[in-house]
Amino acid sequence: MNTNILLESGTNELELLEFQVGDNNFGINISKVVEIMINQDVTPVPNAPEEVEGVFIPRDKLISVIDLHKVIHVPHENSGKEIFIICEFNRMNVAFHVTKVKGIQRISWSEISDPPAVANGTGSDAVGLSTGVAKIDDRIIIILDFEKIVAALNKNVGLDLEGIENALRPNEAVGNKRIVVADDSKFLNKMITESLNNIGFHNIVSFGNGEDAWNYISQFKDSTDVTSHIACVISDIEMPKMDGHRLTKLIKDDNTLKKIPVLLFSSLINEQMIAKGKTVGADGQFSKPQITELINYLTALLSH
Repeated sequence: MNTNILLESGTNELELLEFQVGDNNFGINISKVVEIMINQDVTPVPNAPEEVEGVFIPRDKLISVIDLHKVIHVPHENSGKEIFIICEFNRMNVAFHVTKVKGIQRISWSEISDPPAVANGTGSDAVGLSTGVAKIDDRIIIILDFEKIVAALNKNVGLDLEGIENALRPNEAVGNKRIVVADDSKFLNKMITESLNNIGFHNIVSFGNGEDAWNYISQFKDSTDVTSHIACVISDIEMPKMDGHRLTKLIKDDNTLKKIPVLLFSSLINEQMIAKGKTVGADGQFSKPQITELINYLTALLSH
């Protein structure tokens, strides 16, 4: 399957791979998907969580398999014709075992809503693991927080905090400069904010999507010294309502706000995404989970 679908940068659109786990409809950004295949025989891993089905080696690469039926507690009997969605993000490869793949939907991030705070009934486990909800035709599609799912099964995944204690620390003046963080994953948003706080940045405003971040940032359009209000924006790329590329483009297309540095911090950073980020004017791009590199760059940037 060719997943190398190019979208114009900053249009706030994405290609969503729609799939089913049981009778529930879910979606994943096609940018995360490497390959789709019929489920394979896997080798169990001793002492692994029950959600980790095992490992297999397609094309000489060891890949862990996570059974999404077990993750969201949907009972099923493996028919032998179910699907592995092989993904790459956060500099790792992982396969997700699902019931079936339905196709690719091209939609706008503005059509994706934040997940409800409270959910009851079938699929509530999935909603608790979601970053957004979309309605396509008569179907509700839940976009899962795949980073959170993997991190819950492997505590070493999430943000790579190794060496962060040796990261560049801001002086008091720099540490009091206001930073805007936008990330739809509550799990990673909290980790990013806490990491910045622990290193010495104490004026952080965070948002769960690009639209809310933009509404906050745009109020300073008429400021004569905009960077005194917002010193830097750190944004994820894929977010409901407005993605990071669109947010960056809106900031950089404004004569006043364009002075604010924008750093993209995403699990999707690769050559294609770097090219898109440059097109919309990003000042720096960093791959999750390497937060130490981001902090070093941020501290040096704001210290000048």
